[in-house]
Amino acid sequence: MHAIDIADLSILLIEPSTTQLKVIMQHLRDEGIAKIEGVSNAAAALESLHNHRPDLIISSLYLPDMMATELVERLRNEEALSHVPFMLISSESSFDVLDTIRQAGVVAILPKPFAHDDLKNALRATIEFIDPQEISLEHYDIENVRVLVVDDSPLARKHISRVLNNMGIVKITQAHDGKEGVDIFSRDQNAFELIVTDYNMPIMDGQQLIKTIRQDLGNSIVPILMVTSEENETRLSNVHKAGVSAICDKPFDPQTVKEMLFRVLEPD
Repeated sequence: MHAIDIADLSILLIEPSTTQLKVIMQHLRDEGIAKIEGVSNAAAALESLHNHRPDLIISSLYLPDMMATELVERLRNEEALSHVPFMLISSESSFDVLDTIRQAGVVAILPKPFAHDDLKNALRATIEFIDPQEISLEHYDIENVRVLVVDDSPLARKHISRVLNNMGIVKITQAHDGKEGVDIFSRDQNAFELIVTDYNMPIMDGQQLIKTIRQDLGNSIVPILMVTSEENETRLSNVHKAGVSAICDKPFDPQTVKEMLFRVLEPD
């Protein structure tokens, strides 16, 4: 049971279009949310954030003074604001444009126009992020579960580690690409109960990492969870064939990750 409800959220909404601002505000009010501040640009948002920290930032991608990708990166590198959940609402569909903001760790990316139910689900994911419940495992003491997180994006590693911390997992080792991940894992294959990896990485990608662990190192036991923004079905099929335990999209719902972790760590 969460201590906070959707209606309790305080939201900073960044939207240059007055019409779109009103539309999104009405959707939020339909969920019972009353504490909404609307601004039209990043500068006004930053000024507001330094005076009051909201529970959630909702933003358009293209702002008059900077893109939301730049704003997210700036927030993630400012300690006082790095934990504020960020939701993007945009009509942009380009993978390359959206991938940067996916890697930074957002709670959701919604299209313009969006379905109200999708917004509601994203707000629920926000609740799960800011008021997390520890995962309960029968065969593990959650505080002693050792996880190797492999991702070339420092922001993504930080976000994934934070989500795992919120679930009670504190023993986390980080690697910045597949090769370093394999090097760390091969030193002691019993050192980790779980590997969480990205797909697209330089030097050695996630598929090669999985293949190396499963075939070259002969380890078919350690669960490997891939958290990725990859959309190519053929590539993802090859990842399944390589021996991944589960695949989760970026951005991800913490509850979905929790369910996947329970499934791979507590098999029937």
